[in-house]
Amino acid sequence: MRKNLFFALTLLLSISIFGCDSEESNIDTEIKIPVSVISIKPESISRFIETTGTVYSSKEGTMKSELGGFYRLQNNPATKKPFALGDMVKAGQVIIRIEDKEFVNNLQLEGKKLNLELAENNLTKQKSLYDKGGVTQTELKNASIEYVNAKYSYENAEIQIAKMAVRAPFDGVIVELPYHTDGVRIDQNLDLFKVMEYNNLLMDVKLPEKHLPEVTMNQLVQITNYNIAKDTIIGRISQISPIVNADTRTFQSVLQIDNNKRLLRPGMFIKAAILSEKRDSTIVIPKETIISRQDGKVVFTVENGIATEKKITTGLENMDVIEVLSGLKVNDRLVVTGFETLRNKSKVSVIQ
Repeated sequence: MRKNLFFALTLLLSISIFGCDSEESNIDTEIKIPVSVISIKPESISRFIETTGTVYSSKEGTMKSELGGFYRLQNNPATKKPFALGDMVKAGQVIIRIEDKEFVNNLQLEGKKLNLELAENNLTKQKSLYDKGGVTQTELKNASIEYVNAKYSYENAEIQIAKMAVRAPFDGVIVELPYHTDGVRIDQNLDLFKVMEYNNLLMDVKLPEKHLPEVTMNQLVQITNYNIAKDTIIGRISQISPIVNADTRTFQSVLQIDNNKRLLRPGMFIKAAILSEKRDSTIVIPKETIISRQDGKVVFTVENGIATEKKITTGLENMDVIEVLSGLKVNDRLVVTGFETLRNKSKVSVIQ
């Protein structure tokens, strides 16, 4: 009996001692939550109005045959080959010639030129005689009429001759060039080629009426395209409609895009971000570090191994970051990973 009692007391004492040691061990080895932090520095943030659309050329023209004749595609001096799709052309450069000797002969250009010279000489003579009283005013006027008629006749013949050379209307690129067999007769009013100038592109955008106060002339626009994701092209607002469409509740604007590098082509689908507001030297943090609660937004900062909960108010935001108006200051160490399990005054271990 005594032996059993002694064994029971010994066992109870052992359990008591083990329990005390375990409690002290938990106190000494409290778990620290691993987190990553960044030091807050002043940055800039911009807010954009985003829209999409299709760009088109600021200049384009389709040249037609103004008269019938034999088709002659000219050589490009730059390539030493016949003009082709994609060739750069200068304003006034002859791309195609229409030949027709019968048409040229019927114009009688040389005869009309000689007739103009005779009429001009006669008018000069009549003016001299009129000053001396040798001819009447009627005779002088008749000489003037002959000169004017001869001048118009010759100039009209020159205009008709000029139609035989089909020229580029402006500096640009050949984007359409229907095939015609060289030397074959073509008809009048036939499409011959199309030229586009796309160093400057345009895009029509329709924006919700709520943005009307934010959009102004010459406002900066950032242009991106899925095919050129690494490059941002700059554009500006060039036109703004003063009215709102009653059916769609939108207003129209036109973007002018600087495309000197020719990264964009007419017809491309692009994304435009209109800069509506920008702030410099302000506190900006990643949006994903914010925890939203019923009483507001909070983040965690770390100081001396302790995580502290900070309630913040926010301002401008874009897809990735947001401006903090109050609750944080420069050089605060913001928790960017591991904050999901934190509580106010949690002990943390900074791993980055």
